[in-house]
Amino acid sequence: MIVLLQIVQVLLNVLWWIIIIQAILSWLIAFNVINTQNDFVRSIWQGLQVMTEPIYRPIRRILPDFGALDVSPIVVLLLIYILQSVLIPAMMRSVAMSGAGMM
Repeated sequence: MIVLLQIVQVLLNVLWWIIIIQAILSWLIAFNVINTQNDFVRSIWQGLQVMTEPIYRPIRRILPDFGALDVSPIVVLLLIYILQSVLIPAMMRSVAMSGAGMM
């Protein structure tokens, strides 16, 4: 069970970096530093969109409309932080304690 929780932590860490990279890329596109006319940039942007959109969609339905400002990545990053720093360590302690009591 602890191994599964560690795998979940690694996957959440990868998701964290995907969201950060997407945010930076969106700023670079918005300020016209890089252009989506470039095939490489467009393919990376579309790949990041495909990975993150299913995660953002339910949050966007709940949050009020802030116009051009999209706060769903911030909400997802906060949820990841809570999972990694509070819930998963508590679950690991619980599993470790129940395993120690069984021996």
